[in-house]
Amino acid sequence: MRPCCSRDSCAPREERAGQNGPMPGPLIRSALPSDEPAWRRLWRLYCEFYEADIGEDVTRRTWKRILDPDSAVMCLLAEVDGKVYGFAHCVVHENTWEIQPVCYLEDLFVDPAARRHGIGTALVEWLRNAMRAEGWARVYWMTRRDNAAARAVYDRFTQADAFVRYVLHDPAR
Repeated sequence: MRPCCSRDSCAPREERAGQNGPMPGPLIRSALPSDEPAWRRLWRLYCEFYEADIGEDVTRRTWKRILDPDSAVMCLLAEVDGKVYGFAHCVVHENTWEIQPVCYLEDLFVDPAARRHGIGTALVEWLRNAMRAEGWARVYWMTRRDNAAARAVYDRFTQADAFVRYVLHDPAR
């Protein structure tokens, strides 16, 4: 149940003023095989930010799922002037609280050099538009409590709810 990731009409095109002057609004689009080097660079920075040691086997498998049209994993890229500055990894899935599917925004990352230019906002806005177009019941995500920069963006869309996350890990892994 892959959404309409090829709809460029969901991408805002207006100029956005940033800390270092205006930057054109990004084109939000699906990842292509040729995007792997740019995606890997951003993925590495994302993993470093979260101090996550993700093995090469997982990275390879993630990229493979991103490109697989039958996979629930999708990757949106934010591109400005032909350069990729950000990504959003999402999973659209069925759920028990609504009839319509929902979209889990698992990862969102913007190159630190390109922050404060509306790229993260454009990625979330694209997902909000896709939610309406595709009939998803909701888009949901989480971030670390101390990630003030991301939360400032997210708070423009909605307020954090009262849920607390619990995680079980397989001790054999």
